[in-house]
Amino acid sequence: MNNRRYFDVVIVGGGHGGAQAAIAHRQHGFTGSIAIIGRERDIPYERPPLSKEYLAQEKSFERIHIRPADYWAEKDITLLLGQTVAEVDPVAHEVMCAEGVHVNYGQLIWATGGDPRKLPLPGADLAGVHAVRDRADADAIMAALPAVQHVVVIGGGYIGLEAAAVLTKLGKAVTLLEALPRVLARVAGDALSAFYEAEHRAHGVDLRVNQQVSALEGQGHVTGVRLGDGTLLPAEMVIVGIGIIPCVAPLIEAGAEGGNGVLVDAQCRTSLPDIFAIGDCAAHTNSFAQGAVIRLESVQNANDMATVVAKTICGEEAEYTATPWFWSNQYDLRLQTVGLSGGHDETVLRGDPASRKFSVLYLKGGKVIALDCVNNARDYVQGRKLVEQGSRVDPALLAEAERMLKDLAS
Repeated sequence: MNNRRYFDVVIVGGGHGGAQAAIAHRQHGFTGSIAIIGRERDIPYERPPLSKEYLAQEKSFERIHIRPADYWAEKDITLLLGQTVAEVDPVAHEVMCAEGVHVNYGQLIWATGGDPRKLPLPGADLAGVHAVRDRADADAIMAALPAVQHVVVIGGGYIGLEAAAVLTKLGKAVTLLEALPRVLARVAGDALSAFYEAEHRAHGVDLRVNQQVSALEGQGHVTGVRLGDGTLLPAEMVIVGIGIIPCVAPLIEAGAEGGNGVLVDAQCRTSLPDIFAIGDCAAHTNSFAQGAVIRLESVQNANDMATVVAKTICGEEAEYTATPWFWSNQYDLRLQTVGLSGGHDETVLRGDPASRKFSVLYLKGGKVIALDCVNNARDYVQGRKLVEQGSRVDPALLAEAERMLKDLAS
């Protein structure tokens, strides 16, 4: 490989955001040169299936490619794979890879996402301790499963719950540990947390909240998880899902404003000239979070930010104002979320959780700010308008499950 290259647009990161940034440039008529620098050696692929269909071996790797393998050459998008950007020189408009490749850019798009947060505990580096962030993680888990009976999942967020659901389905004895008083505590209300806790327990998961882990034990390979009260849980495999650390060190070292992510404006520009940041690593002011500066870890956020940057570079007026949405598949349950429920002061339950089809609406100051919809696509689709408009609706009307939400939008 030529160790010094130039491209009009260089995208660092080959996940959803990086791939969509390249795709959107071509869709909006950009004819200049484009390169994606990716740390992994695989062409861009979808990440959500890694803890769902791919881990369950229901989808092959080829089926989760973001685009077919020949797409990138057809669109004249260069893939520089197996390269890790270690340094950025914003004055020289140059990125330097740890492998020795130097790339100069006209515009730089930082789409690196984040690395899994590790347990700050003894034994965290033992063999058999896994994250679920990339294909290599999922492949390592699948390769080890035949010799595994007991799995401990640490973390009761979406990744932990999805992994627990898949591994239980595969016949493993799964214990899930959450440090907080309930699962999904940071992203959902009490009703949804209670529902998912009950579902996992009904499927055989030993789900424990208010649990502190003191150490992972084993000689070379993990054999158990020691709890704060001294209890030792047997485990031939441990999966850690306690969040990510945004991969932004090279930009921060180059002078970009930020810390927990890189700060960006409405066009996703960083404080450095000709450098944008998108996706999980981009800290931005979000109107759906009541104007707070946040990072959103979602495919929606990565893709929509990528399109804003592509339009901006192509000379079109664009601003990031997208409505946040998320989803999670666990067992035969499909959770669809629209909006951000943080800071809500009231909840409304539509339907009966016992029916396994219901919705939870979140209000703040009388306005609808988010919905969690379980096996209820109709509420999810119709409730989006309530969130986008910040509609004020009588909670008693919202609670009438037979009433169409579209009829309540003002």
